[in-house]
Amino acid sequence: MRVPTHYIAESLKIVPKLYEYFGLIIMFYANEHEPVHVHGKIQGREFRAEIIMLNGVVSEIRYSAVAGRAPLDIKEMRYFEEIVSARADDIVAKWVDFFVLHKPITTERITRRLK
Repeated sequence: MRVPTHYIAESLKIVPKLYEYFGLIIMFYANEHEPVHVHGKIQGREFRAEIIMLNGVVSEIRYSAVAGRAPLDIKEMRYFEEIVSARADDIVAKWVDFFVLHKPITTERITRRLK
């Protein structure tokens, strides 16, 4: 099976890649569960961001380490927080598209700092 470039294979699972941001890959795992969350990954290091919704609005973002993975370094964590904060609504929409509506996800490569 040929896998589109906006997906990466990890342990023979299709992994939708949402963004590339200064080397950091923001992605879902294909077998994810609620609550809505993404993983930020680079060179074997990984962190997770859970997006908390209240009445259809992003109310909080919670960051946590991923068991069995080294955490992101300080600079990588700053990039991860920047992109998740700036794109939280889009991440939720992509979650619905992928997990509920079964639509493909297109990767966006971002080359300018988000603030």
